[in-house]
Amino acid sequence: MEKPITPKNSEYLLAVRLVTLILILILSYMLQSVLVPLLFSMLIAITLFPLATLLERWRIPRLLAAIISVIVAIIVIVGLIYLIVNQVLNIGRNGEDMVARFQEILTVITQWTNEKFGITDDMLSQKFHEFTDNALSNATTYIQRAFSSIGGILSSVVLVPLFVFFMLYYRDFFREFFFLTFKSTGREKVNKILNDIYSVVQSYLVGLLTVMGIVAILNTAGLLVMGISYAWFFGILAALLMLIPYIGIAIGSILPALFALATKDNAWYAVGIIGWFQVVQFFEANLITPNIVGSKVSINPLMSIVGLLLGGMLFGLAGLILALPLIAIIKVVLDSNPSLSHFGFLIGEPEESHLKSKRSFKRLREWRIKKALESSLKAKKKADK
Repeated sequence: MEKPITPKNSEYLLAVRLVTLILILILSYMLQSVLVPLLFSMLIAITLFPLATLLERWRIPRLLAAIISVIVAIIVIVGLIYLIVNQVLNIGRNGEDMVARFQEILTVITQWTNEKFGITDDMLSQKFHEFTDNALSNATTYIQRAFSSIGGILSSVVLVPLFVFFMLYYRDFFREFFFLTFKSTGREKVNKILNDIYSVVQSYLVGLLTVMGIVAILNTAGLLVMGISYAWFFGILAALLMLIPYIGIAIGSILPALFALATKDNAWYAVGIIGWFQVVQFFEANLITPNIVGSKVSINPLMSIVGLLLGGMLFGLAGLILALPLIAIIKVVLDSNPSLSHFGFLIGEPEESHLKSKRSFKRLREWRIKKALESSLKAKKKADK
């Protein structure tokens, strides 16, 4: 027979959960070199799962289907990297002309600041020298970090395909592990939770890829209309930066804007690029993503931002990319547990009734009436005794 939850027990449970959460965050930070490749592998494996199952329906053995799926993913990723590197090298061939153009722009800016604010060239050059001295003094640290990150990237290049292969090949084995681990929960409920997690993450990833394709076409169309060179490169790059939620397209608009400043005679091209990319971002956030991803990945913006901040603090850039799918998984787990479902409710999207001021006052009034009735009933019971 379960013990009734008293105020003292509920406070104890809350303290235990908070301590457990803190320990999980500390361990996640300490083990990020293993966790980050593992989490990326999980997302890639979920993305490749339909391809693997399709190959198996064609009577291809699971081992071979998993290998083919991983090879397809490698070809797509390597192709994107080749496209980006090749275009960067092509743009770099005109580097001298771009540097000369930026020097002209810098001269104009210094003249304008001198006329408007009285800031002389000597003051600007002094600040510039201070900045370069600080940058050079930290150069050793930056180089060490770069080499250490290269080592991490190289290890991930080897580990991620292996992890993805084993996740696809051993997927039934891992599912059975969850059945055995949560035996008291019930096989059907555990199976439903795993299917919900797969459905939510799959909806997010497939929806994200679809939205990225649409955004890449819209970005490129705007750049082509304005006559910007390498329009396809900048359009696809900005779409890929959507992997960083909320700020990805904004960052992606800066590069073509700077390129326009260096190659065009009129600064309005740069302004037009930034404006067009913001229009695309508005349509993406309010029209494209809601209709494609739908309500399956329902996370309110406040929790999304908090998750992005926590993900960035824990895993850096990788944390920003992983934050939203991980929050979606956490929400599914919380919703499935009655004692934690209120936290899942907090993460989810509020209903229209929660956003109306009259409704809030009505709920407060109902709560006060309920409390008054409860207190009167208690007083009546005491009087009867």
